[in-house]
Amino acid sequence: MQQSLPNATVVLVLGILSIVFCCCYGIIGLIPAIIALVLSKKDRALYDANTLAYTLSSYKNLNAGRVCAIIGLVLNILSLLYFIVIIIMFGTGMLSDPQKLQEMLKGMQ
Repeated sequence: MQQSLPNATVVLVLGILSIVFCCCYGIIGLIPAIIALVLSKKDRALYDANTLAYTLSSYKNLNAGRVCAIIGLVLNILSLLYFIVIIIMFGTGMLSDPQKLQEMLKGMQ
């Protein structure tokens, strides 16, 4: 009797969530991507140890989730780097013109 891999569905859901959350400044999506990759590594070891005990469909779900997690990880890292570059550019632009910075600070008061 074959059973499904214990974390195959969880890995798939976390992989998809990591792609969806890549627009949240790149930080929120990193968490599900990393968790999905760790869980997929454990389940792959289980499958490799005894391929006849687990269904092929759950292994395919595991691989699809792993691919989604890798894509989500890359997108989140790129998103995070993009926002860091934008903050650096904005910060150096404001600091290069002290008058604009003073006007902005006066407007906040």
